[in-house]
Amino acid sequence: MSFDISPACRDALEHWLDSLRALQSASDNTLTAYGSDVTDFLAFMSAHFGGPQGMAALENITTGDMRAWMAATRSDGISARSLARKLSSVKTFYRWLAEREGFEPTAILSARAPKFQKKLPRPLAEDAAKAVLDTVALQSQTPWVAARDVAVVTLLYGCGLRISEALGLRGEDAPLPDKLRIVGKGDKERIVPVLPAARTAVDHYLSLCPVGIAKDDALFRGVRGGPLSAGQIQKAMARTRAQLGLPATATPHALRHSFATHLLEAGGDLRSIQELLGHASLSTTQAYTAVDSAHLMDVYNRAHPKA
Repeated sequence: MSFDISPACRDALEHWLDSLRALQSASDNTLTAYGSDVTDFLAFMSAHFGGPQGMAALENITTGDMRAWMAATRSDGISARSLARKLSSVKTFYRWLAEREGFEPTAILSARAPKFQKKLPRPLAEDAAKAVLDTVALQSQTPWVAARDVAVVTLLYGCGLRISEALGLRGEDAPLPDKLRIVGKGDKERIVPVLPAARTAVDHYLSLCPVGIAKDDALFRGVRGGPLSAGQIQKAMARTRAQLGLPATATPHALRHSFATHLLEAGGDLRSIQELLGHASLSTTQAYTAVDSAHLMDVYNRAHPKA
């Protein structure tokens, strides 16, 4: 048996999401995930307590109630990683709610996320990354589309951009300068050096593009003239990795990971790489040290096999 959540709780959830949108410039995808996670939690508590609960009941949730929710969520087949994300969403909501309503959310905030093994980024080897740049152009028989896809993936690998950041470039950004000012997650700004190869790739695309691009227009365009979608680049990348025999982990985002890992292997320091990637925390960037260590150990083990 399941229950809807009370109007008061639904209003509180909407006000919280509105505040994230207005004050933290949270993306639509983030807001959707937060809303879904917290709605599921509130719906569970309604069922758990026998009916839709008002704000007073939510303020008195116990550690036992939290354990019951986490156990039920895991029994539904949700992975430990996904449960940890849901718990993070609930905690974020409750911090805001507790400050707004003036209660102590200790039971919620003290709940421990399940342990799980963090997945390390899966960068491509340097030769594989270069092969992607060469091969992605072969995925379209339309010259300007081929040049467009090469320009985008070159920005991902050569500048470490997220795909949303590359597709967020406007007509006024071309021709690309020596340094790009990128606004990433959470409106965090960073300066990214532009390699000559990336500038050349974008110039070549623009020289072939049949669509007029004004200063305020998206720089990269779809075949129908509108802004290019991430899905089109993902499809081109899927065809490329199939042609090259690369694993499913060879995604557009993997090119960004490859950018960081190859910089690290070339002697780059973590703090500089953090700035280039736009990571808010150095701990996020430190994942690449594990990647690099794994690579070095693999080389060592192949060079010095055990007897």
